[in-house]
Amino acid sequence: MFFKKKVEENIIKKIYKKDIFKRYSQFLIGLFLVSVSFNIFLLPCGLIYGVSGFGVILNKLYNIDPSLVILIGSLILLILSFIFLGKDKTMGSVVGSLLYPVIVKLTVPLVQYIDLGTVDIFVLTIFGAVISGFGYGLIFKSGFTTGGTDILNQIFSKYFKVSIGNAMFFTDGLIILCGSIALGWDKLMYSAILLYIISVMTDKVILGISQSKAFYIITEHETAVKKFITQYLSHGVTVLEGRGGFTGNNKKVIMCIIPTKEYFIAKEGIHSIDENAFFVVTDAYEVYGGE
Repeated sequence: MFFKKKVEENIIKKIYKKDIFKRYSQFLIGLFLVSVSFNIFLLPCGLIYGVSGFGVILNKLYNIDPSLVILIGSLILLILSFIFLGKDKTMGSVVGSLLYPVIVKLTVPLVQYIDLGTVDIFVLTIFGAVISGFGYGLIFKSGFTTGGTDILNQIFSKYFKVSIGNAMFFTDGLIILCGSIALGWDKLMYSAILLYIISVMTDKVILGISQSKAFYIITEHETAVKKFITQYLSHGVTVLEGRGGFTGNNKKVIMCIIPTKEYFIAKEGIHSIDENAFFVVTDAYEVYGGE
């Protein structure tokens, strides 16, 4: 067990040492974008999410510096992370948790150079969400995190046996609800739009836009389907051994990667060969090796 743990630690160290300049550059650019978006779009509009949401609420109600609120909140959450999640998981959140409020403070002067007073709040919400999502994508893609409610989500997931997604729904939902009570219910709707766009943009930056589809096909006409894919579409296939969970019968599963632009012809071609064919299509974000 000890040997296995040491091997895993060495692998993790190698991963974090790889492209270290590129990773830190992406991380800092991401932090800058998230901070600029917070000061220029989210704070003036009273939009709420994560620990930054408490900064918005307290700034609007009591004129407290939001960067100070974010810093205090991040420190409290780091302590909770150390207690409930352990040292190893906490170390990955320390740098982002401490740098984020600092960069938020440093980017405040940019607000005076950008006047968005007449722009509709819906447009500001979309722009703020896109920029924030792009920034978070760069941060997560570089292997870092800003801490904050990410820590709460992990704690809830671990001790209440719920998924990270459900934990996010609870923690961010509770923060948005508090902000809506304090600042008005219209903020709830705009903040919900904000969170959705941020999550979509973050995923797009981390994974990229899918240029390929992975097909998993179960058919009674295996030879004809393989021939169609390999000869007509000119793509390779892999045949996997499968077994029906209900019947227990052995089945062949044809797996292949098809460019997105050929998705329609591949789907319709399989249907024309075997209209009873069962297949699952998923996005394939990165494809290595093969043809």
